[in-house]
Amino acid sequence: MINDTIAGISTAVGNSGITVIRLSGPQAFQIADGIFKGKTTVSEQKTHTIQYGKIISPHTGEAVDEVLLTKMESPRTYTREDVVEINSHGGYTIARTLLNLLYENGARPAEPGEFTKRAFLNGRIDLSQAEAVMDIIQARTQRVSKVAVKQLEGSVSKKLEDIRERLIELLAGIEVNLDYPEYDAEEVTLAQAGKTTKEIIGILDELISSFSFGKLLREGMEVVIAGRPNVGKSSLMNRLTRKNRSIVTDIPGTTRDVIEEYINIKGIPVKLVDTAGVRETADIVEQQGVERSVKAISEADFAIVMADAQELLTEEDEAILKKVQEEGKPYVLCFNKADLIKDEKKPERLKEQMPDAIFMSIAEDTGIDVLEERIFRFATENIHDMDNQVLITNTRHENHLKKSKSYLEAVYEACRAGMTLDMVALDLKAALEELGKITGHHADEDIINAIFSRFCLGK
Repeated sequence: MINDTIAGISTAVGNSGITVIRLSGPQAFQIADGIFKGKTTVSEQKTHTIQYGKIISPHTGEAVDEVLLTKMESPRTYTREDVVEINSHGGYTIARTLLNLLYENGARPAEPGEFTKRAFLNGRIDLSQAEAVMDIIQARTQRVSKVAVKQLEGSVSKKLEDIRERLIELLAGIEVNLDYPEYDAEEVTLAQAGKTTKEIIGILDELISSFSFGKLLREGMEVVIAGRPNVGKSSLMNRLTRKNRSIVTDIPGTTRDVIEEYINIKGIPVKLVDTAGVRETADIVEQQGVERSVKAISEADFAIVMADAQELLTEEDEAILKKVQEEGKPYVLCFNKADLIKDEKKPERLKEQMPDAIFMSIAEDTGIDVLEERIFRFATENIHDMDNQVLITNTRHENHLKKSKSYLEAVYEACRAGMTLDMVALDLKAALEELGKITGHHADEDIINAIFSRFCLGK
């Protein structure tokens, strides 16, 4: 039972048209009554209605601001507690004044994510749904937001609950057989346990395999643009970002540092990294840029290796390609400046020789759509139905799924080896516990606090 009432700003701090201040807890209505004057008191106001009024300072009796106050009685609220939301004029001074009045009247400052934490503790949402709230706030593309909304609606929770119910039913049958052998209960055999376990392992495999794409959606896919100087890396960066983000000149070695920018490719958030041209150089500053370029290649999810279509692959180009291949990075080879090839038939012959390469002209804006399609195809190659498939986007969830699968594999092997049911039951319980840590059924307090500490204030 939570006995105190919290208050916090639920909108961004700063100058704005409106600021929303939220109160949640058993004394929310009484605390609001202490500073609000409207047509009726907050305590007598009908639930889920809004009324106009003024915030009055108890110290001076003067009006602080004109506001709209929303009253929501539990349990039909975000936190399943009594909630008051005050819509005041935007601005740091007004917001701070209103909050201080609420604190003086009995509320305490809300901690980061505490409203959502109360929604979890009061059973409105589970832990995976709570984490989806932050994913919605931080979503960089509409597709990411859509996946997070589905998770908030319970797509992951329902899938895991179905698995947990099957495991609980199996475990209950085993324990009845073990504890009450004299009763005429249906006997669970090792063959039955092995069959059920194998089916569930298959479901967990599907969820785990979705994580590579889910992680790309949630955190963004890192794509590095690599190549020797003056092949058009910075021009490509500017074209993809639609900004003059990188300096473009005819002088080799202009880019000295790694430049990063987020773009959206068909709903996939992509962190694009423009690097310094990789070559042997005596310039100390340029050397540092080259070292950072090599590091960026090793950290990227995908590489765009750029070369000059007029020269094809030089020794420097081949050295860069070798570096990308040694790092085991998936890549696409792009030949820029295809418009400068004088022999009209040469580009076609080159495409026949190198069918996987992309011949482009940034100056004439050709080949860019092919490159974007190649990046998108790589990101989604293991996803069969992006709109309906349940996706795992959280590293914490993936870790617990893998641990649960490991315990279930032990169960399956034990069943095949003919071991006793009591040994099988131990690993089944451990698998259930790992799944429960995702939804919060078995999560300890430190994990819960760590998750909600990453939330913003007022959420």
